[in-house]
Amino acid sequence: MAVPTPIVIAIVIALAATLAARAVAAERPPAAPVRPVTDTYHGTSVVDPYRYFEDFKNPEVQAWVRAQADYAASVLHAAPGRDALLARARELDEGLPYRISVLRRWPDGGLLYLKQLAAENLDKLYYRDPRTGEERLLVDPERLARDEGLPAGAHYSLAFAVPSPDNRLVAYGVAASGSEQTILHVLDAATGRDLPAEKPIDRMEAEYTRPSWLPDSGSFVYSRRRKLPADAPAADLWKQTYACVHRLGTDADADPVVFAQASPRGAVPMADADFPSVIVTPGSGYAVGKIKHGDADELTLYAAPVEALGGSAPVPWKKVCDVEHEVKDFTVHGDDVFLVSAAEAPRYKVIRTELARPDVSSAATVVPPGDAVIDSLAAAKDALYVERIEDGLNRLARVSYDPGAKPQAVPVPPGAAAASLAHADPDVAGVLFDSRSWTRAGRLYEYDAATQNVSDTGLRPRGKFDDPAALGLELVSTEVKVPSHDGVLVPLSIVHRKGLKLDGSNPTLVVGYGAYGYTVNISFRPTSLAWYERGGVMAFAHVRGGGAYGKPWHLAGQKATKPNTWKDFIACCEYLVAKGYTSPQHLAGEGGSAGGILIGRAITERPDLFAAAVINVGCLDTLRMETTTNGVPNIPEFGSTRTKEGFDALLAMSAYANVKDGTKYPAVLLTHGINDPRVEPWETAKMVARLQAATTSGKPVLFRVDYQAGHGIGSTKKQHQEELADTIAFLLAQLGSARSTDKVAD
Repeated sequence: MAVPTPIVIAIVIALAATLAARAVAAERPPAAPVRPVTDTYHGTSVVDPYRYFEDFKNPEVQAWVRAQADYAASVLHAAPGRDALLARARELDEGLPYRISVLRRWPDGGLLYLKQLAAENLDKLYYRDPRTGEERLLVDPERLARDEGLPAGAHYSLAFAVPSPDNRLVAYGVAASGSEQTILHVLDAATGRDLPAEKPIDRMEAEYTRPSWLPDSGSFVYSRRRKLPADAPAADLWKQTYACVHRLGTDADADPVVFAQASPRGAVPMADADFPSVIVTPGSGYAVGKIKHGDADELTLYAAPVEALGGSAPVPWKKVCDVEHEVKDFTVHGDDVFLVSAAEAPRYKVIRTELARPDVSSAATVVPPGDAVIDSLAAAKDALYVERIEDGLNRLARVSYDPGAKPQAVPVPPGAAAASLAHADPDVAGVLFDSRSWTRAGRLYEYDAATQNVSDTGLRPRGKFDDPAALGLELVSTEVKVPSHDGVLVPLSIVHRKGLKLDGSNPTLVVGYGAYGYTVNISFRPTSLAWYERGGVMAFAHVRGGGAYGKPWHLAGQKATKPNTWKDFIACCEYLVAKGYTSPQHLAGEGGSAGGILIGRAITERPDLFAAAVINVGCLDTLRMETTTNGVPNIPEFGSTRTKEGFDALLAMSAYANVKDGTKYPAVLLTHGINDPRVEPWETAKMVARLQAATTSGKPVLFRVDYQAGHGIGSTKKQHQEELADTIAFLLAQLGSARSTDKVAD
């Protein structure tokens, strides 16, 4: 054997060093360079170490994100039991033959609905003939993606579908890969093909509205965003949206604007960040112009004759209500509008006024304020149907249109814990509603007002895993109220398998949100069995900022009071530990979007309380949010750095700004879709970099990236299954599995 020369030895040593470096690098994600930028807000300096991440398309940033994504995927896919969890998630998800969501019922029994078969990845649009019972496929997003040549891995999803009054046409919207960049199409219901003379309409504003057909079935009103240059500031993209009328066969770019901040035909006072839309209800002679003030609850409404929308003269809009009337929801029946108002009604009331002569000050009270929180309402042909939350349980009431009618309870089906509105039509009597429970799947029921009977529609089939108790895994739920840091009682829902030992050893996931007055309602999905089968406990903290107790509960977790949100969450977690459900080494929190504030601040304030956390598409750098597309609309909820009070609140709620070096943080899985229009992915990227640099616990901080997803809206079934498997595998690796891993019968 030849003796190696010094040069050969040097090459070998260098190669060995390179391979060793790569091996070390493979064991941890790439570190991001620190390039601090200092901002001064109202006399306070704040250092941002990763400001350059906000130039998200920068090749260096994108390379770091890709490396983080690859690293996270390698760790998650290698997690013990991950492949088995994915297989189980698919099995549980596909145990239901199909899922259906009704979009329109006609008096003759015809149905327009979304349907997804067990083996399918996306909802498809169907019409069912009332005479033959045959269903006809109208829109297949997968076929549309193929026909339009979307890149490999990309997909379309349906955003809405609205039939014309004569039922011949359907306006529908699709968006690519979770982007919510909705494109409006019009199809012929008889052929299932788009009208050849109709070009798709882009820049459709579909987050807060959908198109409304005019009675002639040849035109519709819709909301659209401005056409801006590619280099326009992100914060300008959703400003100055407008509502216009499109007549079939004409150029959409020339559509007359009928409701907007500035328009010769439909100008009304509104701010740049407001979202205007026009709603036309079948059977009503009046259109409602709605102004949603960013993400604020309070609406401003106007009314005008429907016929004025199709004319050439200015539309005579009359104001129905404004912000001071505290209206959060409404519905129209005939020429009356029913309003859900918090004015002198902390848990809301329902009032009625005429659209021809709107007068909120003298409006009739239809449902008076009480202990129950009024959550939503819908108008059917026979009555108004109102959903209320009573002691955390959803209940329905029917209110006849007769003056002075009293609300009558709609019966809750046997075995169900709650009932919530699913669908109502203005020209069809009765209502469709969902039965709900924490421990078993619900059904889709119909209430017949004439007989006062509740019956199963048969539209939702029974699935293999709908009733875990019948399959050997009995779940139980418990409702408690936990004292928070200031003594306020916070509702907490706890779900687990029967016979759980309260010895502190159970892997426990606590879910929270706490924003916009949104209420986390009772629900069950068969895929959750993948967690319960492994002895997991699931808890839902109904923290302030949500809507559990009406508007005051929302306001008690907003802007300057936002710390109540995560402090309530921490109190609920401490309760679970104190009662023996779990212990800090087996406890995790999860939240998404605005719930990222909640989880991010919970782990930065009490890192010792959690072994792990999951933050999905989270709002994490709240000091910089108003520079983003959806940031300005969120000012009513979170505040603005332009004021001292707003800055103080945003600094307090910024998880990113509250990360401290040298802290033992829990393991954290942060997920984001690259096409997210609501929360910029760089917020998550910055938080990942900051946590990885600061933590001394040795626990992983992973950045799970989906390049064909956005905010979660429009994701495919496969995407949801993959994320669920990754999440549970991550949690069990950090929290430990409970003793039992029994599966329910297949």
